[in-house]
Amino acid sequence: MDPMDPTTYTDPQLTLQDRLVIDALINEPASISEAKTSHEKLSQKLYDMNDVSHSTFDPTVFQLWDNSLLHEKLPAPVHRYVLQPYMKWAQGVVRFPTDVVMLTHLILYFTTLVPSGIYLFYNFSWWRGVLHWAMQLFYCGAFTLMKHQHIHMGGVLAPQYWIFDTLFPYVLDPLLGHTWNSYFYHHIKHHHVEGNGAQDLSTTMFYDRDSVADFACYVGRFFFFIWAELPRYFWSKGQKKYACKVAFWELSNYLFIYLLYNYVNARATLFVYILPLTVMRIGLMVGNWGQHAFVDPADPDSDYLSSITLIDVPSNRFSFNDGYHTSHHLNPRRHWRDHPAAFIKQKDRYAEERALVFRNVDYIFITVNLLRKNYIHLAKCLIPIGDQVNMTLEERAEMLRTRTRRFRHADVKKSS
Repeated sequence: MDPMDPTTYTDPQLTLQDRLVIDALINEPASISEAKTSHEKLSQKLYDMNDVSHSTFDPTVFQLWDNSLLHEKLPAPVHRYVLQPYMKWAQGVVRFPTDVVMLTHLILYFTTLVPSGIYLFYNFSWWRGVLHWAMQLFYCGAFTLMKHQHIHMGGVLAPQYWIFDTLFPYVLDPLLGHTWNSYFYHHIKHHHVEGNGAQDLSTTMFYDRDSVADFACYVGRFFFFIWAELPRYFWSKGQKKYACKVAFWELSNYLFIYLLYNYVNARATLFVYILPLTVMRIGLMVGNWGQHAFVDPADPDSDYLSSITLIDVPSNRFSFNDGYHTSHHLNPRRHWRDHPAAFIKQKDRYAEERALVFRNVDYIFITVNLLRKNYIHLAKCLIPIGDQVNMTLEERAEMLRTRTRRFRHADVKKSS
């Protein structure tokens, strides 16, 4: 047996929540009533871990290390006199007591990325530029999903820190590949309104999701034209205030970069602002292609059938449970730590709705495997639920294939 077989391999670096969820799915009792009771107990256990008043409360301090590992590996004085006081103080600074990691990341960015970027403008060298960009690439995924939490929950810090909570994105966004406020308007005011539907500018519906040519068109359209198409979308909807605001912030950011490049330091601007923006725009579409690649032609408007759930993937450890994408679309304001509990609580509903749940394959590799038309591998990564349990591997692969076919505009108009 292949030890890395995606149907059996379990990553030892899983978060505790993912380990509990994957174990519950793999070892689900045969009895329907027993399975339901087991799911309810696990769901409550996961919710208790997020409840500051419960004895099992377990905040996230670092993405890489769980608290149990820190308690085991850190010298006792460091744990007692450094980590514990930091956790206690930080829980009063962040908006949710579970989210100490948000403050940890802000401290990290402002003590490494910001001074590094400033220094490049004063004393540029190519090797420093490359190292800065490498650091930015390492940070950008986690920052984007922290920003995702920020825009959905109205901030990540406690209300008394609202000034810093409001202003820090204007410093960090362009350093990490985002233009000012564009993610808010595109994601909150557009994507979650349209839900990958026909009028969503980032919809995958009108592309064959296993076509390299279609993928290139999809990425290219967003990369080159979103600055014009998003304001036009809001204008066509009669939301002229949004149209003007998103155009102002997007074009202002471009002007800011243009001025720095032409009148301050072109080489520093390339590494500090231009390369991050280029990579982020491509990365966002690669990720969105994977998140919304599988759309059931029978019910394309269903959140269960137009998005997916990933368990046992880096996105859940390093990107704030981003793998639970169906859960996020079902409730965009659900806190990131609540996704595993909500998923296992509603597992039967996911099964009834024929939702897709994967393991051992993250969004970027869903995109890669689709473009290689490697449906058998994707079928191996599928955790079968509901009717999928009785399918053969080949039938699961064919089912996935049918969900990647493009929709015709005429058919979508008829059904709407």
